[in-house]
Amino acid sequence: MLAIGIDLGGTNIKSALIHPEKGILEQHSISTEADAGLEATLDRIASTINKVKESAELPVMGVGMGAPGMISLDRKSVHNPPNLPGWEHVMLADEIKKRTGLDALIENDANLMALGSARFGSGRPYEHFIMITLGTGVGGGIIFNNRIFRGATGAAAELGHVTIDYNGARCNSTVTGAVEGYLGQRFLSQRAGELIAKEPKNELFIRFNGDFEKLEPRDLSDAANRGNKLAISILEDAGNKLGFAIVNYVHTLDIRKIVVSGGVSKAGEWILKPALKTAMEQLMPPFRTDFEIIPELLGNEAALLGAGTLALENI
Repeated sequence: MLAIGIDLGGTNIKSALIHPEKGILEQHSISTEADAGLEATLDRIASTINKVKESAELPVMGVGMGAPGMISLDRKSVHNPPNLPGWEHVMLADEIKKRTGLDALIENDANLMALGSARFGSGRPYEHFIMITLGTGVGGGIIFNNRIFRGATGAAAELGHVTIDYNGARCNSTVTGAVEGYLGQRFLSQRAGELIAKEPKNELFIRFNGDFEKLEPRDLSDAANRGNKLAISILEDAGNKLGFAIVNYVHTLDIRKIVVSGGVSKAGEWILKPALKTAMEQLMPPFRTDFEIIPELLGNEAALLGAGTLALENI
């Protein structure tokens, strides 16, 4: 049996045909065209599902979909997903069934990154781990006893909205000094730009001509690899803040394996090494045993693999 995995974003809808052992057999991507409205986006989701379904050489048992926003406990509906205008409370699973004839389950996109890692990626050796996704925002998923931990209503693991400084930065979170305000890509780049602007002789200032809107964590890591001390210090500071966030997660959950994915994580050891150092210094001694921070190398494919796995294991 096969399943279809969907990764629904504000910009693109990614789809894949998923085999339980071989993983992704084929994948596609189309633009979301979210500004066209709810019905148009639902039709585009259905069209890519039907396209993938037609190419399947084995029966397709259903659809798993990762979506931003709050997902109901029964995995049928989504509430107020960001970057999708008009999506207030959508019975998404029913809409997919109506348009494609396939049963569907919906889950938070970061939770599915964790599930994809658990079945196909860096999380495979572990029964329990915490996934941190460092992208435009900061998300998370918790794998406990080899399954997604969802909390009382299905909304657990909003790890980006945990404060590490109650007098700190404001961001899209309702929480002051939230992790996302320091490690979300846009906020990290914004803070980096403010520091680089003070050093007009720095190669990064010269390269971006004082306009840092296009500055990305990869640019900082490339500069750090060349020995740029300012880039190194910016990434080390981000890593330290990640380390403090991880301490909160580990002390709360007693889970010692941390898997990190997403665009910001591409800064690699410049962020992960200081995060590990800070966490080991700040963790209570019993929690240091078997503690690790592990990069996820699957990238965005983890979300598609997790989405397909959701269907394969639950429909």
